[in-house]
Amino acid sequence: MQTDLARHSTGLAPTHGRRRCRAPRGVAEAALACVIFLLGGGERAWPQPPPVWGPSRQLLATPGGWDDAPLNARVVDGPDLGAAAEPYAAVIPASWNVPPESAMAWDVAGGPGWSGGALPAVTTVNGATAWEGSPAQLWQWRILPEGVIYPAYAAGVHESRISGVVFQGADRTSYLDVTLGGRVALWRYGTAAGNRPEGLEFGMEGAAFPRLNLDSNWDVDAVDFRFGGLLTYGEGPVQWKAAFYHLSAHMGDELAIRESRLNERINFSRDALVFGVSYFPLPAWRWYAEAGFASHFDGGARPWEFQFGVDVSEPGPTGPGGSPFAAINGHLRQEHNYGGNLTLQLGWLWRGESSDTFRLGFHYFNGKTNQFEFYDEFEQHLGAGIWYDY
Repeated sequence: MQTDLARHSTGLAPTHGRRRCRAPRGVAEAALACVIFLLGGGERAWPQPPPVWGPSRQLLATPGGWDDAPLNARVVDGPDLGAAAEPYAAVIPASWNVPPESAMAWDVAGGPGWSGGALPAVTTVNGATAWEGSPAQLWQWRILPEGVIYPAYAAGVHESRISGVVFQGADRTSYLDVTLGGRVALWRYGTAAGNRPEGLEFGMEGAAFPRLNLDSNWDVDAVDFRFGGLLTYGEGPVQWKAAFYHLSAHMGDELAIRESRLNERINFSRDALVFGVSYFPLPAWRWYAEAGFASHFDGGARPWEFQFGVDVSEPGPTGPGGSPFAAINGHLRQEHNYGGNLTLQLGWLWRGESSDTFRLGFHYFNGKTNQFEFYDEFEQHLGAGIWYDY
């Protein structure tokens, strides 16, 4: 039987502030009261619905708060509940069981076959409201999950992402450094909630890093290529990374022809193992450091490299207004007697429900070039860029 849930048909009055309940008079009313209590939130209220809540796992728009959200639910051996826009109070019988095919909204409380009873606590995870014990927070196997456990370093100039940075070199030539790539999680044993998921994860990364000479018909002066795999683990404020990557540098054909530099071409390459750690002393602050050792290298490269830095940005979804960010990165390499380069970035960012982030801002670089075809040359960049981080 299907029926619309209405205030007058149930006899349950909406409550305000602390929710109170009375004993239901029959089995049917107990069933309705049970679901009403769950949808209304019991003694807790949410500023927004849990991200995974709702039919077909769709996020519900609730500008007025949780109690204004029309919800749908199906109760085993009970009626369909239509729009329920008012908060109600009722008792949840501890013996209620909701099988997977019947649980459209209840399944967020504990997964298929959840037994009713005391509602799980509502917590804030990485800036997003979610149910403690919901499927989004349970550690389980996930294929192609959203987000990544160990995000790219914001100011790292050789991270796999999509970006473009315009700057003017010391010779007054204008350049555009482009990154075309990204990183993805292939499988994860862990959570799926918020901007900072937890668990054990395997992923892949890859990118091309071409440099375009804007004063010479946008010629490609050089391009680096990077490809690798990452095994990461994160729990609480700490994340770990063990990775392998191959990197190779190439001189652009246009530069070789334009300046007759083909005989200067080198075969700079690295096959490196990397171990890194990042730590959030505060939700908005990320500190990180990593060490890389190349088992095979050529063209002037040497085995060891070290990278460290700080990323600062407010956690969680930013909304349409965005929020400021700041980032600093240092990269030291053995081929430069453990010198290297320093990168600073300041600007504005936007973040959605996952770890993906879009940024725009100012970019400053000082030190040995980030184009490894010219690895021993000194450069200083002052420009602006856009970045899409994974």
